[in-house]
Amino acid sequence: MAKEREIQLPDIGDFDSVDVIDVAVGPGDKIKKEDTLITLESDKATMDIPSPAAGIVKKMLVKTGDKISQGAPILILEETATPVDSEATTVNASLADSEVTTVNASKIDSEATTINAAPRPAPYVRNSAQIVGASHSEKAHASPSVRRFARELGVDLGLVYGTGPKGRILKDDIKAFTKSMLSGNKLNRGGAFGLPETPPVDFSKFGEIELKPLSRIKRLGGQSLHRSWITVPHVTQFDEADITDLEEFRKSKLETAKKKGIKLTLVSFLVKAVVDVLHEMPEFNSSLSTDGENIVLKKYFHIGIAVNTDNGLVVPVIKDADQKGLFDIASEISTLTDKVRAGKFTPADLQGGCFTISSLGGIGGTGFTPIVNAPEVAILGVSRSVMKPVYQNGEFVPRLILPFALSYDHRVIDGVSGAQFTQHLSTVLTDIRHILL
Repeated sequence: MAKEREIQLPDIGDFDSVDVIDVAVGPGDKIKKEDTLITLESDKATMDIPSPAAGIVKKMLVKTGDKISQGAPILILEETATPVDSEATTVNASLADSEVTTVNASKIDSEATTINAAPRPAPYVRNSAQIVGASHSEKAHASPSVRRFARELGVDLGLVYGTGPKGRILKDDIKAFTKSMLSGNKLNRGGAFGLPETPPVDFSKFGEIELKPLSRIKRLGGQSLHRSWITVPHVTQFDEADITDLEEFRKSKLETAKKKGIKLTLVSFLVKAVVDVLHEMPEFNSSLSTDGENIVLKKYFHIGIAVNTDNGLVVPVIKDADQKGLFDIASEISTLTDKVRAGKFTPADLQGGCFTISSLGGIGGTGFTPIVNAPEVAILGVSRSVMKPVYQNGEFVPRLILPFALSYDHRVIDGVSGAQFTQHLSTVLTDIRHILL
């Protein structure tokens, strides 16, 4: 007779209050002994928690995002006397729809199908394909159960975009990737993604070396940048703006800002100017749908600000920038910058961005080509302003000129729109009063 049993978190070592990052089962699922129930992540490791018995899940007691410790209840299990997998044979009917169809053994027999037939050969894999564990998958941000799922499908995690917390790859991401491949969006079409592996080099042969691991932020950020670079057709439009009057106005407000405890920088003005242009050109405030058939036009204006930290580049987001004044934006930029540099930011601080601004004006350089922060469709890169002679009213006069570059996704934005955006932005920065119109 079946009996219900509460499954609790076993002793997992010297860990307390560990994050649940994946729930592998749900109510009604039939599971076998040692099947993964949940996946946990601590500061030191990621671990799958297996089931101590076979049965049917009656109720889940945890969810993704919970923090649990040893002895915490995970689920209610109705134990079965016989192994669950002996009741039926499960056949994977359609990877595209990620559906699993259970076929009764008797029906299989009636159709003259032999259950104990020799196993089918492994599916053919093209030489140019990348297999889990053989390329970028080793550094992908995914739990052991997700990695196992990817191996079963022959999916390279290095090519999958993660939608989970901190860019973690979930099972749904693998399913979406597989469905996309089966629907015809082949990564190796035309050899575009059949990139040769970089051959290993023993640098120690040439002299003394030191191996320094990348920070977690740089590894995750690097994966996102690499993914954007190889999947987004980038175009960069260069332009400049005369910010002489803007800078004069900014300096006139420095004392007022200082009394309020606010550092009023050029970036605050850039945010206001960008929002004004996004209002006029909404396609820049959008994202391409997963199937590539539509663009998602956003009615909110969340602006990301690239911040350099000791561990790498982080992009906190100013929410609803269109509803905030100049001093409010300046104050929020300072607050977010301090948080990310102190390592005290939360995932919510980095989510929801519509458009990103990356400023190197405080460092130098005359121009650079920023990489689109996908799934956004455009990013603004700002360099250091410089005094230049400008011909006005029959004579050359010194003017403060700001060089900037706009990179955009050419699937959504065409060249004419890109040029119109930079021209409009230049006009607004030259005379900031345009934001009042």
